[in-house]
Amino acid sequence: MSKTLLEVSGVSVTFDGFRAINNLSIQVAEPELRAVIGPNGAGKTTFMDIVTGKTRPDEGYVIWGERSVSLLEMSESQIARAGIGRKFQKPTIFEEQTVRENLAMALKNRRGPLPVLFWRPGAADHARITELAQEIGLSDRLEHRAGDLSHGQKQWLEIGMLLAQDPRLLLVDEPAAGMTPAERAHTTDLLKRAAQTRAVMVIEHDMEFIRRLDCKVTVLHEGAVLAEGSLDHVTQNQQVIDVYLGR
Repeated sequence: MSKTLLEVSGVSVTFDGFRAINNLSIQVAEPELRAVIGPNGAGKTTFMDIVTGKTRPDEGYVIWGERSVSLLEMSESQIARAGIGRKFQKPTIFEEQTVRENLAMALKNRRGPLPVLFWRPGAADHARITELAQEIGLSDRLEHRAGDLSHGQKQWLEIGMLLAQDPRLLLVDEPAAGMTPAERAHTTDLLKRAAQTRAVMVIEHDMEFIRRLDCKVTVLHEGAVLAEGSLDHVTQNQQVIDVYLGR
C-alpha cells in the first residue's frame, strides 16, 4: 500500500522579483514513479532544488517521511542522508576510476569521513556491487574505466551510485537527453524497476520517453501545478496544449 513520502505544500520562492515557484503543492507516494513536465522556466529544477535543500522557499512546507519532519530545517547533507538522492542532467562520476570503484565509493558514502580512509569492501559490499551492476546493466563493464563508457552507460552508472545509497526518493533530471533509442529503452526499464521499491521523480521533455514510463504526470507552469494525471489525460488538457505542447 502506497503512503505519502513527500508533501510540498503552499511553497513559493522569488528570485530578484521573479516568482519561480508560486504556491506549489505536490504529494509523492512511496513507492511511486512520477514524471514532471512543463515549459522552460516552469519551476521544475527549482522544485528539485527546494526538496534537496539547495534553495530555501519564502513560504510553505516541505514534509518528509512517517515522522513528518520538515526538510526546510535540514542541510543539504542531512537531506541526502535522510534518503533523498538527486541525479543531474550531466553525469557526475569518477571518470578515472573503474565502474566497480565508482560503485564502491558510493557505498562508502554511508559511512563517516574518517572510516572511509580505512574502509575496504567486504563480502557483503562486493555482493551489493555485483547486484547493482546487474540492475543498471553494466555487469560486463565492472573493470572498465568509467570515462570510457558511452553517454548512456555513464547515466546508468550514476543512477547505480545513487541506488547504492538506498534512497527512498530518487530525483532524476532529463535522463533521456543525448541517449540512443536503445539506451532510452534501457533507462526506462531501469527507472521503472527502481520505482517498485521507492519513489522516483523524473523531469523530462521527451514525451515518448514519458509514455514508456507509463506513470502519473505532473505538469508545472509558472511555478504551480497546471494539471496532473495520466499522460493521455494531461495532454488532452487545453491549458497544457496552449502553454507547453502547442509550442
